[in-house]
Amino acid sequence: MKIGLHLRHNPHFKKGAKDMMSLAPGIFAWGLMTAVAMVNSGLGIWTSSLMTLTVFAGSAQLATTPLIMAHAPMWVVLATATCVNLRFVVFSIHLRPYMMHLSLKDRLFTGYLTGDLSYVLTVSKFPQASETLEGKNEQLAYLMGTNWINWLSWMSGSFIGIGLTAYIPIEWGLGFAGVLALVGMTCILVNNWLKLLGALVSSIAAIAAYALPLKLNIVVAIACAVMLCLLAESFKKPVIIDKTLHH
Repeated sequence: MKIGLHLRHNPHFKKGAKDMMSLAPGIFAWGLMTAVAMVNSGLGIWTSSLMTLTVFAGSAQLATTPLIMAHAPMWVVLATATCVNLRFVVFSIHLRPYMMHLSLKDRLFTGYLTGDLSYVLTVSKFPQASETLEGKNEQLAYLMGTNWINWLSWMSGSFIGIGLTAYIPIEWGLGFAGVLALVGMTCILVNNWLKLLGALVSSIAAIAAYALPLKLNIVVAIACAVMLCLLAESFKKPVIIDKTLHH
């Protein structure tokens, strides 16, 4: 597509790609989880691959997979996917001023690539569409930078997940997919050293206390992480000396 070729040399393209890179691990894990869930639900490798490439929407894929496997009427499947993805109508209306100078083909291609996080990053950085063509191209370059990292992260995670299902015991089922989803959310949230410390401490504590009954190891893990992070946070606060004590 021409739009991807002439914007990739714009400095804002690299900036958008860089900003999206911090979210890429979470997107990768979410794609992995979605792919495992689809194949383990019985959709099959080839159908899951085709759905990943054409639908490119995790929530819609997860929502419609059980309906497809239950042989629900096509209108039910389409209605479900439409309802789940109604937010993209809002995204499209908001982004319309940013890209109305493009051809229909380029707008459709950009719409296919644009995801939740790329939309959020772009409108956060550029709350208003530029009035000039140069400004619009800079904003669009940033959007496309985020889009490509989003697409590559999702597709790589999805196809690795599809490939891994041959080695994942079927009895793990959707419970294992749920664990992968939590890993994805954790990857997105852990964006500084304090959160990383909390994640590491809670993981170690949960494993160390695994023998406790009633899943109490989870409670122990949370308590250890919270206490240690509060202690670490207290060391960051500057000590304020009350000068009135010296008078």
